[in-house]
Amino acid sequence: MKKILFILIIVLAFILRFWRLGDYPALNADEAAIGYNAYSLIQTGKDEHGNAWPIHFQSFNDYKPGLYFYMVIPFVKVLGLNEWAVRLPGAAIGVLTVLVVYFLVLELFKDHRSLGLIASLLLAISPWHIHFSRGGWEVNLATFLITLGLLYFMKFINRGRPFYLVLCTLYFVLSLYAYHAARVVVPLLGFSLVMIYRDVFFRKTNLKPIILNSLFVILLLIPLAKDLLGPAGISRVAGVGLFADSGPLNRINEQRGEHANFISFIPMVLHNKAANYGLAFLENWVSHYSGEFLFLSGDEIQRDKVPETGELYLFEIITVSLGIIFLLKRFDKSSKVVFSWLLIAPLASALTFQSPHALRAHNMAIPLVILSAVGLNSIIASLGKFKRFKRLGFGLISFIFLLSFARYLHMYWVHMSKEYPFSSQYGVKELVSYLNETVESRYKKAVVTDRYDQPYILFLFYLKYDPAKFQGEHTLTPRDQYGFSTVRSFGKYTFTSITNWDRTRENFRDYLIAGTDEEILSGTNVVKEIYGINGYKYFQVVAN
Repeated sequence: MKKILFILIIVLAFILRFWRLGDYPALNADEAAIGYNAYSLIQTGKDEHGNAWPIHFQSFNDYKPGLYFYMVIPFVKVLGLNEWAVRLPGAAIGVLTVLVVYFLVLELFKDHRSLGLIASLLLAISPWHIHFSRGGWEVNLATFLITLGLLYFMKFINRGRPFYLVLCTLYFVLSLYAYHAARVVVPLLGFSLVMIYRDVFFRKTNLKPIILNSLFVILLLIPLAKDLLGPAGISRVAGVGLFADSGPLNRINEQRGEHANFISFIPMVLHNKAANYGLAFLENWVSHYSGEFLFLSGDEIQRDKVPETGELYLFEIITVSLGIIFLLKRFDKSSKVVFSWLLIAPLASALTFQSPHALRAHNMAIPLVILSAVGLNSIIASLGKFKRFKRLGFGLISFIFLLSFARYLHMYWVHMSKEYPFSSQYGVKELVSYLNETVESRYKKAVVTDRYDQPYILFLFYLKYDPAKFQGEHTLTPRDQYGFSTVRSFGKYTFTSITNWDRTRENFRDYLIAGTDEEILSGTNVVKEIYGINGYKYFQVVAN
C-alpha cells in the first residue's frame, strides 16, 4: 500500500510541474537568457557575448552561475530552442527532489516510512516548491543538490561507507556552481553536520579519507574560486549585496545628527556601519520566519509569488508549530540537523537588500516541509488513539488539506497572470511573431519599448537569431543603478525607452513602433494590438 501511495505522490508531483509547462507562466528574461546562451554554445562554443564555455554567464552583466545552463544544452539540442527545452530539466529536478526528500526523511528518522510519505506529499504540493520547479530557475537545481548532498551525508553516518561521503561532497560542491546562495548555505550546513555528528563522523573517518576528501573539494572548487575573483564575484555583491542598500548608511547620518555633537564618542560607537548593517542583516534574516511571508502573502516580488498565498499553506501554521515542538522535545541529532538547516537556509538572502526573498531562500522549503510532516504525522498518530473521533478527525484533516490545495491551484492557474500581469513577460512571444512576419514583408526595421525587462533576449530567443551574427554586432550598455546592462539593438530591431511619443516618431521614420498604451498617444495609426495568454493587452504596434 505504501509503495502505491509513494508512486501516486510522484505522479502528482509530475503532473503539477509538467502540466502546461511550455506556456504558463510566460517565459521571463532570465529563462530566455539560459535558453539562448545554451543555443549559442551549441552553435558557436561561446555564450551570447562571445565568452567560450564560461563558469558564470555574463548575460545582463549579472554573471549567472552556469550549471543549469549546461544542463539545458542537450534539451535545446534535441527539442530545439523553445520553452520546453529550458523548463523541462527544472521540472524534472523538482520531481526528483520530492523523491529525494522521501529517502532523506527515512535516513534522518530511521526508516520512518509514514513520515517520509507525508514529507514527500507536502513537498509535491508545496506552493514554494511548485512555483520554482515550473521554470528555468537555477535555484531549484541548487536546492535539489543540497538535499541530495545531505541525503548522502546521512547515508554515510548511518552506514559508514566512504563512497557516500564522496557523493555528499560532490553534490554539495556542484550546488555552489548552480546558485549564488548555496555558496553561503552549504559551507555553514556542512560545518553544522560535522559538528552534530562529530563523534560518529570522526569515528568512521580516519585521517586519510578526510585529507583525500579535502583535496577533492579543493580541486573541484579551483575553477569556481578563480572565476569569483573576477567580475562574476564583484558584480553580484555590487548589484544585490546588503551594502548596495544605502538605507542603513542614511540612517547612520540621521542618528548621528540627532546628537548635539555628532562626532563625539557615543554617536560614533553606537551609530556606525557595523551596527546598522548588522541590524539590517538580522532584520532580513528574521523576516524569513514571519507569518506573513510563510503563510499569507509570500515574497513582495510578484514574479516569485501567487496572489493571497504564502510560501506554505495556511494550515501549516499548525503542523509546522507542532513539528517544532515535537522535535524540540526529542532534540536528538536528526532534530538538530533540521533546525540547523532551517536557521542557515535564509542567511544568503539576508545578506541582500531584498528580504524576505523566496528565490534566494528557496532551500528553506525543505526543512519547513520536514517540520510540517512531523507535525502532521503527530496529529494523525494522536487521532489513531481516539477511535470515536478517528473518522471525524481524518475527514476534517482531509477536507482542510484538499480545500487549501484546491484554492492554491485556483489562484495559480486562474488569478496569478491576471492579478500580476507583469510578473512574467506575457505578450512578448506574440509581439515577436507579429513583428518578425511584418518587418520581413513590409518594413525595414522595428523599434520596441524597453518598458518590460530585457526585451532583446526574448527577441533573440523567439527569433532563434544566429548567435555568431549577434556576437559580432551587439554591444552591452553601461551598468544601471542595480548593476545590470542590456542590448539596445541587433539586426532589424532597436530597443529603447519611449518617453516622448512625438520625438520617438520623428527619430524612427518608416519603422514599426511597438509600445504600451501609456507610451503611445491615442489617435495614432495602430495596426496591431498584442495580447498575452492572460487576455491583457501589452503592446500596440504603430506603422510610422
